[in-house]
Amino acid sequence: MTDYFLSFLLGLIQGLTEFLPISSSAHLLFPTLIFGTNDLGLSFDIAVHAGTLIAVIYYFWQEIISMLKSITTNETALSDYRKLTCMLIIATIPIIAVGLGFSDLIAARIFNISSIAIANVIFAILLLLVFLNRKENVAIFEITLKAAVVIGVFQCLALIPGASRSGMAITGALLIGLNLKDASKFAFLLSIPTIAGALVFLLIDLDQINFDYVSMLIGFLVSLFVAFFTIKFFLAFVEKIGMIPFVIYRMILGFVLLTVI
Repeated sequence: MTDYFLSFLLGLIQGLTEFLPISSSAHLLFPTLIFGTNDLGLSFDIAVHAGTLIAVIYYFWQEIISMLKSITTNETALSDYRKLTCMLIIATIPIIAVGLGFSDLIAARIFNISSIAIANVIFAILLLLVFLNRKENVAIFEITLKAAVVIGVFQCLALIPGASRSGMAITGALLIGLNLKDASKFAFLLSIPTIAGALVFLLIDLDQINFDYVSMLIGFLVSLFVAFFTIKFFLAFVEKIGMIPFVIYRMILGFVLLTVI
């Protein structure tokens, strides 16, 4: 298999799994199991993360402009966006703290197929339980300080291989009372500082990068376009399809992975 095909495949996986409530680490196992590798180096990781970051920024550009205006002006009409901006910042703090405090452990990537598969199933069940018992009594502009912290703590669980960043953030948002669409929207907006932070961590090792510009470009473009349309269609249909199909899929995936070890 050529590096260019692998670039396409990994860009596709990154674009899909960054925003769907499924585990990226579980899906990244398949290139390893099938082709014997899933690593194109640090430069490629930076490229696909940049692609997903630009995709989510482009999708939410109107909301982002409103949030930026809200913190640079005192317009009363933007007060809701000012509060939302503050809640997103607060929800980002836990993963920054955990990422800095346990950076060596995270970088060591101490996990195996069975641990990823088991975590995938456990967090899928957690999402199911929260989804089935959701209250949907809080609007996205009504998120409190406590609620933002809860969502941020749930997002930290995504550092466990087999969890899903968007899945954990959505789980936390549903738990504090957001409806499914607002929970997903908040989770996606929260991904912006989170992915940006991940990029900073990757860029710290810039001197270790071996650039393959063609592979980087393929991964970047594929992850960007796939991520954008994943966000678009997920938000359009999430209230109709709910979380159960994703839960079922994750549980099947977990059991499939357990059978191959």
